[in-house]
Amino acid sequence: MLEHGGNLRDAAKRFGRDDWIDLSTGINPHWYPAPALDGKAWHRLPEPDPALLTAAQAFYGAPHMLPVAGTQAAIQALPRLRKPSRVTVSAPSYAEHAHHWAGHGHTMTLTPYGQLEQAVAHNDVVVVVNPNNPTGAIVPAAQLLQWADQLAARGGWLVVDEAFGDTAQHNSVAAHTARPGLIVLRSVGKFFGLAGIRLGFVAACSDLLRELADQLGPWTISGPAQQIALSALTDRAWQTSTRTQLQASGERLHTLLAGHGITSSGTPLFQWWAEPQAEQFWQHMAERGIWVRLFTQAARGIRLGLPPDEASWQRLHTALTQWTNK
Repeated sequence: MLEHGGNLRDAAKRFGRDDWIDLSTGINPHWYPAPALDGKAWHRLPEPDPALLTAAQAFYGAPHMLPVAGTQAAIQALPRLRKPSRVTVSAPSYAEHAHHWAGHGHTMTLTPYGQLEQAVAHNDVVVVVNPNNPTGAIVPAAQLLQWADQLAARGGWLVVDEAFGDTAQHNSVAAHTARPGLIVLRSVGKFFGLAGIRLGFVAACSDLLRELADQLGPWTISGPAQQIALSALTDRAWQTSTRTQLQASGERLHTLLAGHGITSSGTPLFQWWAEPQAEQFWQHMAERGIWVRLFTQAARGIRLGLPPDEASWQRLHTALTQWTNK
C-alpha cells in the first residue's frame, strides 16, 4: 500500500501528542462550508444529478465530464480500458498513477519532467501531473495540447492530472477534451477542501467517458456529496475570495521558508523543496506536533501545506527557527 499525507493516526501512534498541525496534504485548510442537506440525499439511491454535471462543466470549462468517487477512482480504472501499452508517468509525481499503470499488462516507466518531450514519441500513454504534486512544476497548456495531438494520431492518450489546477485555471487543458486521446482529471478535494466527500471529475471525449462509466458501475457518488459539490461549484463569490486568500497564504509560506534559508517551489496550496536532510527535518517537525510530507523515492524532499490559523503559523515559524539554529 502506498503512503499518502493526512495519516494523522500514524503520527499520533508513533509520536504521541493530540495537538497536531497537519501540513501533509496540500488540501485547503479553510474548506467550503457545506450547506444543510435535503433529507432525500440520505434516503434515495444517488442517481446522477444533471445540475451537478452542468455546474462542473461550467466551473472546469470542459465540454464533457464524468463525476467519479475522487480522481483516485479514475486513476485505478483508466489502465483497465486499454490493451497492454507502453506507458510513461512524469516523475516525480503522485505515486498512484505509476502504481496502477504498472499492472494490467502495461509496460510502465517513469520520466523526469525535462525528458517528457522525447517520451511522447516512444509511448502510447503519457501521464502528466500538472501542476505537479509534489514539486509544483508546470507544463504549459500549449505544449500539452501538442503532445496530445501526437499521441492521438497513433491511438494514444495524454492523461493530465489537474487535481491542484483550480488555482491555475489559465493553464488547464480541460476545455480541449472533446478531442480523442486527451483525458483530464479534476478534484473537488484540494481547492474546496472537501477531500472527505470523495468527488472528482474526468473530462474526456464522450465515448471514453461512457466506457469509464461502465467500468465504475452505478451510484458512484453519494447523494450528500452531490448536493455539497453542487453548492461549492456554483458559489462564485466563495471561489473568488478563496483564490485571493490562497494566493496570499501561498506567498506567505514561500516567504517564511525563504527566511529560514529554504528555497522552495509549489502552488498556492503547498511548497516543496529537495531537503538534503529530509528524514531529520520530518522527525524534527513531528516531535513538535507538525506533520509534514516526507518524500524519499523519486522526489527526495519535503512538502508543506498551509497552516490553518495564526497560532499554527507561529508554531511553524518557531519550529523552523529551531531547525535552522540547531
